Amino acid sequence: MLYVRILVGNGRKYGGVSEAARPVRNRVLDRLSASDPGLLRLMSGLRTVASIGLTLAVLAPFGASVPHLVGGAMTAMVSTFAIREKERRPQAVTLALGLPVALLAVTLASLLQKYVVGGDLFFLLLIFAAVYSRRFGDRGTALGLIGFQMYFVSLFVGATPGALPVLYAALITGFACSAAVRFGVVRDTPEQVLRRLRDAFRARLAQLLSAQTDLLDAAPDELDSALDDVRRHTARLHESAMLVQGRLEQGTDDSAAATLVQRRVAEAEIAAERLGFLVLSARSAERADTLALHLPNAPAPAPGDRLPARDDITRTLRRDLRALQLLVDRPAAAAGHSSVAYVRNRLLGYRDEDNVPAGPPAVQDVFRGIGEAAKAVLGLRLALDGPQDESDDSAATTRSREELDAEDAAIAGAEREAEEEPRGWKRPTTRAAVQVSVGSALAIVGGEFLSSQRWYWAVLTCWVVFLNTASTGEILVKGYRRVLGTVCGVVAGAGLAGLTGNHTWTAFALVLLLIFAMFYTAPLSYVLLSFFVTAMLGMLYTLLHTYSLSVLVLRIEETALGAVCGIVAAALVLPVRTDQRTDELLATTLMRLADVSEAAVEQLSGGPAVDLLDQARDLDKALDDLRASTKPLTHPITPLRGRRQTARYLVALLETCAYHARSLAATAELVPYSRTIAADPRLKLAGRRISHNIEVLLAQVREERTEAADGTRKEMESGPSLASLLDPGETRSPRPGSVTHRVLRHLQRLDEGVMGLARPLGVTAPATERAARR
Repeated sequence: MLYVRILVGNGRKYGGVSEAARPVRNRVLDRLSASDPGLLRLMSGLRTVASIGLTLAVLAPFGASVPHLVGGAMTAMVSTFAIREKERRPQAVTLALGLPVALLAVTLASLLQKYVVGGDLFFLLLIFAAVYSRRFGDRGTALGLIGFQMYFVSLFVGATPGALPVLYAALITGFACSAAVRFGVVRDTPEQVLRRLRDAFRARLAQLLSAQTDLLDAAPDELDSALDDVRRHTARLHESAMLVQGRLEQGTDDSAAATLVQRRVAEAEIAAERLGFLVLSARSAERADTLALHLPNAPAPAPGDRLPARDDITRTLRRDLRALQLLVDRPAAAAGHSSVAYVRNRLLGYRDEDNVPAGPPAVQDVFRGIGEAAKAVLGLRLALDGPQDESDDSAATTRSREELDAEDAAIAGAEREAEEEPRGWKRPTTRAAVQVSVGSALAIVGGEFLSSQRWYWAVLTCWVVFLNTASTGEILVKGYRRVLGTVCGVVAGAGLAGLTGNHTWTAFALVLLLIFAMFYTAPLSYVLLSFFVTAMLGMLYTLLHTYSLSVLVLRIEETALGAVCGIVAAALVLPVRTDQRTDELLATTLMRLADVSEAAVEQLSGGPAVDLLDQARDLDKALDDLRASTKPLTHPITPLRGRRQTARYLVALLETCAYHARSLAATAELVPYSRTIAADPRLKLAGRRISHNIEVLLAQVREERTEAADGTRKEMESGPSLASLLDPGETRSPRPGSVTHRVLRHLQRLDEGVMGLARPLGVTAPATERAARR
């Protein structure tokens, strides 16, 4: 009864403390941490605004003019966001090197302004060097960005040789204030970032479990909405997992500890994703095997498929899902509470088949999924918070701890193969430098025709549309978003300028607010970024007393011109077509999928243990890159609707395949250490067809010809279910709930997903399938 009282009553409780009694501040921080993992966007905005505010506070008492205040503020902004290193010492070195680069850029810009041709040629050389310097890592990228932006700042404030000493003082102040804020006021060490990211992962994991509970209870008319919530929270959990894994190297001194956290985060993500799929299957048992059921745009279960609300097993299932959420987001102080230990022991008990309640097979699978998720949560807690009190452990909990300890002892750093980098014109930095230089030359010529005073806006737009893009299609979409955000920002800038009038410090306050919004929304929407940038520039023009509606209209014209010049340069100079880029990433994704599935099947069949979760992470990264590269094809402005549907279909199927491959990897990771999961040599037979079919798909994408031993061209293989391949003469399927049954289910779904890729990729259908069509 104690267990029931914990989960019901007046709000959810954490070791005797109700959710309602938790401080409002903690609940707000939990929500903020979940929406902004690691508070990366918040800290970036605060650091930039604090740097600018401190610079203005230092310069204002000395009577600095508005142009110098603007120059100092923009210098503080550039020197803050340009630094990309994650560790403090490299940040300090880059910041120190950036100051002379900034002073040199401003000096040359002011000296060359009266030499039109010479100044333009130098600007083009600077642009080429700034982009090419990206090949030297984060420091090269930062110094190139500082050089370009400070040249632009000099043009913006109209710097002259006579005013250089005062402008130097403003620049030095901006760099000094940026350093003071970065290393003193808004300190942010890699360890702190990693700790916040881990907290965000736990918050998002709890949110996903809550959404899965809502899915279980959703009424028929609420099912689509509940399913969308599960999908959204699953994607957000994956985002947090990737962010955590990306920060482990800098945020953890011990490489073994970093590897352990990476493993536990991946296991928790996979277990939670699997649990959501099982809950969805329980809602619609007869449609549980529908391909891609858990993906966006997939059909929801039939409206009539709702579990009986008052059924004993349904009540138990609902209670245990809430209990699992309690284990995830309970405070650290409650870790040793006896009631929490009781909940943990109960849930881990579902890893024993004898403890699974009697009921429909789909519902029993959910209980098994809860047990595996509880084990993943236990491992995550041990990796993040260290050893815990074991006095209240049950036999199931003790066994789970022993399995986790065995896995921890076996962790070893595997050597990664270094990928061959492209050379010459194929190197991305070289190609981008040439493209940006050509586009900027066109923007300078066209911009001069529009305005001899503000032509540099076209060059700036041409520059930014090439940032973080890798294909012509991506540049086209980014240019379109830049223009859209600029148009909206001009309207907002005109309204704000009318409100502020000649109130200088009111305008500066709005500038700070817009800059914060710019950095906070930058990772979310490029349209919003462009909107806030343009609105901020309207305020700066007001401060410089150069504001007029014609200036903001000119801003739109120069922005559109710069975007067009960038697109033309990307399309004509060393172009990387979107379909070429997509095909390369598709081939990489298929290779990673083959690596994970083959290694997992090998280990499940009794092969040697390898680091499967590391390979699964590579698959996730490849899939994320592919998803990003297809955005130009799936964007609403894309005129080729057929290609848009094909791209969405391919990505959806690959996401399905990746889910089942990760699940296979997570199960295979347990084999060497578990007492209840044993290898099954027969599984190797079931995995051969999948490997063959992926090989055929990969050859099609690479436009290679593959031939069998008899000289005929290889085709996709189809046939009976994979379960029948284990024992051809045996009709009895593996026992439900057994490891072999679970693995076969993932293999079967993976086989169907791979087969589904054949049609959109234009691969020859299997002979059995062609015969069936006739």
